Amino acid sequence: MAESNEMTINLVVLGRTQTGKSAAGNSLLGSSDFESRRSPSSVTTRCSLGRSCRISGIIRRNGSELALRVRVLDTPSYPHSSLSKERVRDAVRSALAHHFGEEGLHLALLVLRADLPLCADERDHTVQFIQELLGPTWKDFTAVLLTHTDKAEEAAFTEEAYLHSASSTMVSLLSSVQHKYIFLDNQKSIIKEERATVLRKLLNFIRQNNYQVLLLKNSKE
Repeated sequence: MAESNEMTINLVVLGRTQTGKSAAGNSLLGSSDFESRRSPSSVTTRCSLGRSCRISGIIRRNGSELALRVRVLDTPSYPHSSLSKERVRDAVRSALAHHFGEEGLHLALLVLRADLPLCADERDHTVQFIQELLGPTWKDFTAVLLTHTDKAEEAAFTEEAYLHSASSTMVSLLSSVQHKYIFLDNQKSIIKEERATVLRKLLNFIRQNNYQVLLLKNSKE
């Protein structure tokens, strides 16, 4: 929390190469802070913090409207085309402690492509990586952000039909994070109303977690 009439939420985006992490971060911020493009190699090589302007019309408390500020930490992918797991993990851990060490992290957003199946090995490696970053309570502070939903829509999948047809691995992952998931088409510029809807869903996840934050220390295992 910042001023009494303003709320700040701290988010980090995590995921594999070309899942749309940086584009998702830009969508949440309503900006183009993070470089995002198609590439045969990993684009993001360092952590970067983006900040939104004051956003109105999203949240109210005690009958009064609060201004919302969003801070998003963009991170290198894991696996990465040129960085080892240890370098990615240590860089993300250090950036989390540096940027969110005092205020804490509200949510880690695990970015997955809705148009690609999630395999067990990928799930296991990703979950292990997040556990190493966030610790044993990672499930309480993680939500899944499903990107490239335009491809699923082209295949005539509604959100309900997609979840009904999803692999057991995906269903298990969504269940483990208490069904905190959001569909996001970040291949096109997100419009103001869509952004507001996504932010309200994120705020609802944070509210369900009693506005708890995860305090992070910069320590190596």
